[in-house]
Amino acid sequence: MDMGVNFGLFALLILSCCSFTTIEGLARSGWTKGSATFYGGSDASGTMGGACGYGDLYSAGYGTRTAALSTALFNDGAACGQCYKIVCDFKTDPRWCVRGLSVTVTATNFCPPNYALPNDNGGWCNPPRQHFDMAQPAWEKIGIYRGGIVPVLFQRWVPCKKHGGVRFTINGRDYFELVLVTNVAAAGSIQSMSIKGSNTGWQPMSRNWGANWQSTAYLNAQSISFKVTTSDGQTLVFPDIVPSNWGFGQTFSSRLQFK
Repeated sequence: MDMGVNFGLFALLILSCCSFTTIEGLARSGWTKGSATFYGGSDASGTMGGACGYGDLYSAGYGTRTAALSTALFNDGAACGQCYKIVCDFKTDPRWCVRGLSVTVTATNFCPPNYALPNDNGGWCNPPRQHFDMAQPAWEKIGIYRGGIVPVLFQRWVPCKKHGGVRFTINGRDYFELVLVTNVAAAGSIQSMSIKGSNTGWQPMSRNWGANWQSTAYLNAQSISFKVTTSDGQTLVFPDIVPSNWGFGQTFSSRLQFK
C-alpha cells in the first residue's frame, strides 16, 4: 500500500480515537451546556462571603477558583462545595473563548435571578439557565475579558481536591448549634449530617443555609462527634472531634478526609 495512504489512514485513526478531546466529543461524554460570566474583580476579593457561608475563601482553602451558581444548579444550597470542570465552547463562540483549556471551580455562592431582564439579555441566572458566575481569575482561564459572557460545557461530580482534613466551625448559642462544614474533598457537598454529644445518642441535623447545619440539642461541656454523608454516598464518622471545653465560634480540624 502507498505510504501516503498509510499515513492518511493512521492520521484518521488518531483523530477518531481522540475525538473526546474536542467540544463535540465532550458534549457526547457526560458534559452539559451552560454559560458563564465573572465577578469579584481581578483578585477575586469581591467573592468573599457568599450564600454557602464559607466566609474568607482564601483562609477557608477555596482560593480564587470558585463560582456562584444559578438557581437551577444551586439547589437551595445542596450544591455548596461541589466541584465543576468547565471548558469554553469554542465552536459556538471562537471570538471570546480560550481554546483547549479547562478550569475546575468550587460552588461557594448563589447567583440570584433577575426577572426584570430576559434570560438571554442580562438575566443570566434566571431559571432554567445553568449558569456560572465565576470568580474573575477562574473565568479568565477559559474566556477573554472583553467577552463578558461565554457559552461553556461543564461536568459535575468532578472530585474536589483538598489539603488536610474536614473542618467544623461551631456557632450559635445554648440549644442551637450552627455547624459550618468546610474543606470537604471528593464530592465536596453534604447530603446529610448527624451530631452526638458524649452524653447523648446520634441526632440528625438539618441544613440551615448553605454549608451550615443545625442542631437544637444542649451539648455544652460535652465532647462532640459528627457523622457526615457526602452527596456521593460516602459516610465518615468524626469521633470526639470537638473537646468538652469547646466554645461557640471555634473551628476544629480533623485528620479524616473523603476520598
